[in-house]
Amino acid sequence: MSDSQQEHSWIREYWQGIESGEIIVGYYVREQVSRLVSELNNPAYKIDLHESQKRINFIEKECRHSEAPFAGKPFKLLLFQKAIIEAIFAIKRWNDELGRYIRKYQEIILVLGRKNGKTPLASAISLSEWVCGEMGTKILYGSNDYDQADLLYMATDAMREAAPKLARCTRRNQKGIFWGGRKQKSHIGKFSAQNKGSIRKLSARTSAKEGKNIKVGIVDEVHEMKDNTLVMPIKQALSTQDEPIYIEITTEGFTDNGYLDERLMTARQVLEGEVEKDNLLIFWYTQDSEEEIWRDEKSWYKSNPTLGEVKKWSFLRGMVEDARLSASTKAFVLAKDFNIKQNSAAAWLSADVIDNQETFDPKELEGQFYIGGFDYAETTDLCAAKAVFVNPWTLKKRCLGMYFIPEVKADAIIMDDNANHLNPEQKNYRAWAAKGLVTICPGTEVDPAMVSQWYISLLRDLQARPYKIGFDNWHAKQLKDNLTAAFGPEVLERVSMDFLSLNGAMASLESDLTYKKLNYNNNEMDRWCLSNTAFKLNNMGLKMPVKIWNQAKNRIDGTLGMLTAYAAYSRFSSTYLSLQKSVVPEQRG
Repeated sequence: MSDSQQEHSWIREYWQGIESGEIIVGYYVREQVSRLVSELNNPAYKIDLHESQKRINFIEKECRHSEAPFAGKPFKLLLFQKAIIEAIFAIKRWNDELGRYIRKYQEIILVLGRKNGKTPLASAISLSEWVCGEMGTKILYGSNDYDQADLLYMATDAMREAAPKLARCTRRNQKGIFWGGRKQKSHIGKFSAQNKGSIRKLSARTSAKEGKNIKVGIVDEVHEMKDNTLVMPIKQALSTQDEPIYIEITTEGFTDNGYLDERLMTARQVLEGEVEKDNLLIFWYTQDSEEEIWRDEKSWYKSNPTLGEVKKWSFLRGMVEDARLSASTKAFVLAKDFNIKQNSAAAWLSADVIDNQETFDPKELEGQFYIGGFDYAETTDLCAAKAVFVNPWTLKKRCLGMYFIPEVKADAIIMDDNANHLNPEQKNYRAWAAKGLVTICPGTEVDPAMVSQWYISLLRDLQARPYKIGFDNWHAKQLKDNLTAAFGPEVLERVSMDFLSLNGAMASLESDLTYKKLNYNNNEMDRWCLSNTAFKLNNMGLKMPVKIWNQAKNRIDGTLGMLTAYAAYSRFSSTYLSLQKSVVPEQRG
């Protein structure tokens, strides 16, 4: 490598692009790169560009991608990636204890929008240190589960196998990746079996996380972690090293008061000068505001620095358009594509989506079949039973429902502090009962016989029969027995209260409410429950209902009743609609 190449600084080039406006970054990245440029000019630090360039050269010359659409192609680092590598390996400070210069940054937080190459970059950096660093380097990948940790591990192994020189002098088995190929048993030196360096993986669910001694630790998707249970053993395993490397890579997530919240609070304080932690390197690619996402496409580079190079414009534009139409999709896109933290603080549906003044006469449903659903999770609280009738010709839905509440709760004196523990939502259930919206059960619990009698009354008064009734198993044994006796065991359909069961139901219910395809007969209790409903998302973007953050007193039972019915309908829609066509004339709406 020539002297001119050796002295070229990727950090300075990156900063020049940022200052000129050619490269668009957010506030936190600008702050970090500005600090790095100052350190390059500070005589207190030793700048060893040879160390960083050696790793950059290794990655670009020896590493290849393993996944489409770049499979088999050389790993060509982008400018921001080279700047990150330079910051890790080139900037050194004097250490009195060791009597020499060591790397300044030993702890790195990298927050990037999804599909921006976090995993390949972390794998390439760690592999470059394994090859270019000192002999005996041990690397450990950690995540919440083995599947996630395996992404880093397998990406690294694929790069190792694709590099002919490296493949000859390394091997992999069930325990990890090691030095020394099959034909090198008698060889000695760094690139032989005498080098006891290794690459392994670790899950948060692994029982034995202590007692390890590593130089490089990388933890993936820390946004899912509620605490530091996985992180601390890995950090402790680095404690004997002179120049450890600890990297956390992640997108934003949905875990309230989780580990990532704490880390990013520290990162913010460091970048804003409130806290001094000079061994922490922070590349936090996020938006400066949510508003800029909707009005300026160019601002998307702030969270997606590979946009147009790795991540596709068409993909992100499509996600943003979907986000405009769906609250849950919006939350997922804001968190995963733009690194804007989302939690359960916001309502699921807006008032205009929920509002539907349309009504109908229940007698119009005489002789039809319906899909039922009930929420019976807590016998001492509000419960809801629903019956959804679907027009097989138009697919429009009408919903009949009844709520049930114990007498002791209904009679709690509104605005009386002594009764607030019985009626914290401060609702007049007696007034709702007078309107026929809620049934008050004698005593202190909801009577399962009264719930089952409501379904039976639909048969008695409207000759309407259930095709399926969705239910959650919790606390529902007596009610299930009653409904089985009345309609047969084949009518009941178990619907678990989890992401997989409720995600599709929430999407369908949201769509029907948005396009006014669900008529809930202007039931004000339904409107109340829907307005109280928020949602939480998992890492796959699946959603399930929760109460709005810090509003546990309000009820979502009516929403849950609808969702269990919708979930059951999705499983049996074809046969149900065929049956409905036999009793609903095509001309009827």
